[in-house]
Amino acid sequence: MIKIDSYEYYYNPEDGKYYIRKKNNSPHSLKKLKDKLNKSKDKKNKGNRSDDSTNKVDKLRDKVNKGNKKNKSRDKVNTANETNKSYDKADAVNETNKPYDKADAANETNKPYDKADAVNETNKPYDKADAVNETNKPYDKADAVNETNKPYDKADAVNETNKVDITDYPLYKMSIKNNHKHPIKVSIVMPTYNKYHQTSLSLYGLSKQTFPHAEYEVILVDDASSDNTSNILKEVDVPFKFKYIQMKQNKGRSSVRNIGINHAEGELLIFLDGEMLAPPVFIENHYKHHMHESNLVVTGAMHYEGVYTFIMPDYNKDQMAHLKELIGRDPEYRRLYENYEQTKQHSNVPCPLVTKEDIDTNRFQRLSFPNRYFLNSGLKHFGERLEGFTLPYIAFLSGNVSVRKANLKKSGLFDETFIGYGAEDWELGYRLYKNGVQFVLDPSTVAYHQEHGISKRKVKEQWGNHYRFVNKHPHIDVLILSLEWKELPFMHMHKTLVEYNQLEEHFPGEYNEFKHAFRVMLFRIIEYLNNGQPVTKLYDLPGGSEERIKIIQQFETLRPRGFDYLASSFEQIYYL
Repeated sequence: MIKIDSYEYYYNPEDGKYYIRKKNNSPHSLKKLKDKLNKSKDKKNKGNRSDDSTNKVDKLRDKVNKGNKKNKSRDKVNTANETNKSYDKADAVNETNKPYDKADAANETNKPYDKADAVNETNKPYDKADAVNETNKPYDKADAVNETNKPYDKADAVNETNKVDITDYPLYKMSIKNNHKHPIKVSIVMPTYNKYHQTSLSLYGLSKQTFPHAEYEVILVDDASSDNTSNILKEVDVPFKFKYIQMKQNKGRSSVRNIGINHAEGELLIFLDGEMLAPPVFIENHYKHHMHESNLVVTGAMHYEGVYTFIMPDYNKDQMAHLKELIGRDPEYRRLYENYEQTKQHSNVPCPLVTKEDIDTNRFQRLSFPNRYFLNSGLKHFGERLEGFTLPYIAFLSGNVSVRKANLKKSGLFDETFIGYGAEDWELGYRLYKNGVQFVLDPSTVAYHQEHGISKRKVKEQWGNHYRFVNKHPHIDVLILSLEWKELPFMHMHKTLVEYNQLEEHFPGEYNEFKHAFRVMLFRIIEYLNNGQPVTKLYDLPGGSEERIKIIQQFETLRPRGFDYLASSFEQIYYL
């Protein structure tokens, strides 16, 4: 039992707090304690104990009795004894010669003095030495560097390759390979649906980029594919951070891209379709535009390149004929095609043509071809920055386009009411355009589209989404795209729009009936196509009506006043 009157409180000036200690009953209590220690020391000397060891123990005991000032030296020794057992000799003395047991007992029972120790026991992670001892990692400083800069450590990268972090969300599951903490500069968002074979090659191409692997990530969003796309996660060995998001049900292009955006860490986003094969300088060439300008959209899609990497069972006749023509450029590809021809009746799976080695050597380009639809429709006349072009937003083609995340936050993400194929990217591009974003065409950012079968549903989906587009933005610079149905080139649309704006500017109170009829007809073209109606009689009025007469009179003055393109466009749809 501890006698209360044997202890007293004392003030510690170091921390300004009160503690408890045993009373000194006589002025010579310290001397008595030392004498007691010396007797124990003499006994141990008979056992050939060295003076040096005894002196070390004496010094320790002196520190214990100097007002119990936090005992830092003893704590370090005890910590070392517990962790590394390196002070075995001192421990042996302590166990044999314990003249200060009572003081220790008091300290152990009444330990208010050591608050720091109590905190340390609870929150051990602060103790780097302990952390190292726990995991047997003697090279703690090097390890700390490796943990910070993991992407640059090849050995660590290999160890992390098979590690996958998985998070389950209500609509999808996300798995992450190479989940390092290095800052990401570029996030590539790739939606895919039942394109397993092409997507595998696309990921291989992205692993060969000249851009630092630690500074970009690829977010593959699988829109509930029914093929082998889910195997990609365990099959691919990539050097970049790879996020595989598997949707639990099909949600459509806009939704899955938005999910990819929400998980993107980079300040720059590149939208790339899952079947796009990117050359080694692809990311680097996109990124260089955005380094010094923050308000850009950069596209490589206008310089479209197609490539046949597989013989797909659902190719149509035109595609097969085109492929057969390209095959003649290379004997090995011709041999593979001939083998397919002999066995195709027994196979309903894709036949591989291009290998990873072909990608490394660029041999695959022998099966590639250009398609300059947009450029040949007039855009090449406006230069890289489309200066003066009135419809720049059509350059926002989500198969291959880059934009800063900050611009998307300002303009909004993809509109998820757009279902299926078409116009969802133009609609977002239009909002970016209205917010002052500059559009840039760069052929060095081109990627190769791996050809696949063309779904018959695409045409209907395209008109349906275009109808949503004009409903949401019933403005003349959106409505004018309806003329594409008449296969008029973009240069013609641009000049028609320029003249319409000039008509508004120079004759503000005139041509009201003509302008109204023109806008209504442009809208009805898309409306009728969406409804499956014949595109005729877009603005049908009785022959003698006053409005019809005014429209004809106004139309007839256009050409004399120099509005040739506007008159031509009106004429082609008014008399349908």
